Amino acid sequence: MWNKLNKSMMFCQAMFGLSFYGVMIILTRFFLEDLNYSEADTMMVVGAFSSIGPLFAIAGGFIADKLLGSYRSLTIAYGAFALGYALLVIGASSANIPLSLVGIALASYARGMMAPSYPSLYKRTFKSEADFENCYPLNYSVNNLGALLGQYLFPLFVFDIGFNGSFGLSCILAAVAFIVLLVMHKPLSKLSSDNEQENTVSTKNIMSFIVISIAMIALVFFMFSNMDVGQYIVYIIGGAALLYLFVLMFRGTKSEGLRIGTMFIMTLLTTCFFVYYGQMMTSMTMVTINTMRGDLFGFIPIAPESAMAMNPLWCIVGGPLVTWFFTSMEKKGRPISAGTKIAIAFVLVAISFGILTLAVTNVGQDAIISPNVFFSVYAFMSIGEVIVGSFVVAFVLSVAPKAIENFSVSLFYIAQALSGILGAVVSTSVALEKGQQVTQQVVQNLYGNYFQLLTILAVVMVLIALICSAIIRKMLKSADEHHAIELQAAN
Repeated sequence: MWNKLNKSMMFCQAMFGLSFYGVMIILTRFFLEDLNYSEADTMMVVGAFSSIGPLFAIAGGFIADKLLGSYRSLTIAYGAFALGYALLVIGASSANIPLSLVGIALASYARGMMAPSYPSLYKRTFKSEADFENCYPLNYSVNNLGALLGQYLFPLFVFDIGFNGSFGLSCILAAVAFIVLLVMHKPLSKLSSDNEQENTVSTKNIMSFIVISIAMIALVFFMFSNMDVGQYIVYIIGGAALLYLFVLMFRGTKSEGLRIGTMFIMTLLTTCFFVYYGQMMTSMTMVTINTMRGDLFGFIPIAPESAMAMNPLWCIVGGPLVTWFFTSMEKKGRPISAGTKIAIAFVLVAISFGILTLAVTNVGQDAIISPNVFFSVYAFMSIGEVIVGSFVVAFVLSVAPKAIENFSVSLFYIAQALSGILGAVVSTSVALEKGQQVTQQVVQNLYGNYFQLLTILAVVMVLIALICSAIIRKMLKSADEHHAIELQAAN
């Protein structure tokens, strides 16, 4: 099951988690303090940074499928990460806003290139579909191990080596992963798509890749610089991708159309889920910065913005638990469908935001909330993330036609992008003005009403996901029946 190839890829995944989430966790204070952004503008930029990258998985899927192949796309992505972080180093050293925005734009585009190529290539390092599906949640935990260390340690690093030193560390980590992929060139390229089997890529494909990359990076930079307009670009691109998927439902055979239809439903459910996930980078980060004080369990020092490190911590714990639970149910002859898994994830989200609602509405006069409260909030949210983050991709890969495999995987990241921007826009409703004092009334009323509404909507989403689960099961059953008929007609 485990071999040198998938272990090497998991190492690169860990380096991504450590470097990317290390950068993301310190961006909030970087924009607030060094670049003098407001809370609302900071939440929009950081929310966009966490989500725009997945949006460009559309371009990444096209590049991997049609131009370069999965291996080359993945390798270039890690090189782009290193370059983007290097630009952040220069931008932080001089408080240069345009250069800093170019750096995060390049890192966002690199994430878009990596998003579809990594799982499709990682899948091919296993001998069977079952091995991949069972091990993918563990890969998710490896990513979260890197994210945990990055999100906990990088805010502490800032005190010693500053923002530019911390960005420089991320640059080194991304460069190490880039070198590992170069070293593993021969075995990994053999597992990649058909384009990778060729010794060289055509000049036409190279030029197309360069033009697309320049256009996409420029577009991301524009979006970061003009978020009021940029958010609508995200809506247009995401909507166009979903419309294209909808059109594909009617282009192929009946069985393919039904399977693509299930992907469409799962993408919509995933979008709704990640609106909640995106709160961790926006509204929840601001709440912790403004209210969280003290040590975790009374003895573990933790910076307010490092509270988000509890998310990957619980994902690391949750990965094996989720794998064990659903594998055990399958062995007992009671497999749980993908739609029902999302419903379970929404149950956990409702519990998570319910706890947070109780915490902010019952806050004391000092307007301080213990880190222990956030530890439980992140517990339920993160395990729900593991369920959606690991099994939705596995589901998509199991039903997607081969010709659109990478594009199909990119749908998962499109859902992240749309929900991330939507979540960031919604979260600005709890942004405080520069210099506004954090009081008991502000926490109870502003934060309390906001998280109470999200809790109620999460309960509603549980019911919607259960209904969609039943619809998906019927569609897959019908798809199998039509596929059998199509095979008989072909013979």
